[in-house]
Amino acid sequence: MREQRAATTEQGQRRNLDRPAVPEPLPYPVVDSHCHLDVADGKTALAPDEAIELAASVGVRRIVQVGCDVAGSRWAVEAAGRFPNVVAAVAIHPNDAARMTTVELAAGIGEIARLAADPQVRAVGETGMDTFRTRDEDGLAIQREAFAAHIALAKQHRKALMIHDRDAHQPILDVLDAEGPPERIVMHCFSGDASFAKECLDRGGFLSFAGTITFKNAGPLREALAITPLDRILVETDAPYLTPEPYRGRPNASYLIPHTARTIADVLGRDLEEVCRALSGNADTAFGGGWPEHPGNAAG
Repeated sequence: MREQRAATTEQGQRRNLDRPAVPEPLPYPVVDSHCHLDVADGKTALAPDEAIELAASVGVRRIVQVGCDVAGSRWAVEAAGRFPNVVAAVAIHPNDAARMTTVELAAGIGEIARLAADPQVRAVGETGMDTFRTRDEDGLAIQREAFAAHIALAKQHRKALMIHDRDAHQPILDVLDAEGPPERIVMHCFSGDASFAKECLDRGGFLSFAGTITFKNAGPLREALAITPLDRILVETDAPYLTPEPYRGRPNASYLIPHTARTIADVLGRDLEEVCRALSGNADTAFGGGWPEHPGNAAG
């Protein structure tokens, strides 16, 4: 059963649930490096197979489906088994971890460890720290414990570590440095400035940019992108969240990545096809090798 996204914003305002128009296809296929196909948005939400087909039609031919709890992680692995162009990431989200007891967390990590051994799982995540939704010290302590456990799993299974970071730049770095980073790190929906970008890059991170890079108030984020080497950049939706301009607040899906990819190319001052080729190759590197593309009608 798919989870349903709320029809109101965090401020209690009704959201426009009209589905955005399909953009012009990209000149070379790219990867949505972070997506939640198991979360529906509105009565006209795309089913997973429809979302994958529509994405392929605009050049988004591969997807990383991300689990945020045990049930969602199982769904991600099942989806990767059904759809050849989908791979999975598995984890307990930091805000979910914060609501667990130590015993519950240990049981959950045990199941994530079992799932992480599946060859269709390419990342352990999304894990990390979140001081926006979790502010009590007990909850943050559990988050740190969960983050450290996920780091250990990424190392054990030689998977990428996919990091959720919301208002927690320094705590993220503190835990990474204390535990020692795994070989490959993906900063999901990178949200820092140029200084934090450098810290993440120095630790071997790939910076994954979502629709937030298109927002009018995202100047510091665009400055971070501008100093990031082309071979360390990924693109994602976090669908159905973080819809790019000009559709901010409306339902997001992988087919809208062309808006974000074009903004990345504009900020970097590079040719769009060159950027798309880099984004595709970077995803192969970050997630431990290529995987089959959707046989859709995208260019490439």
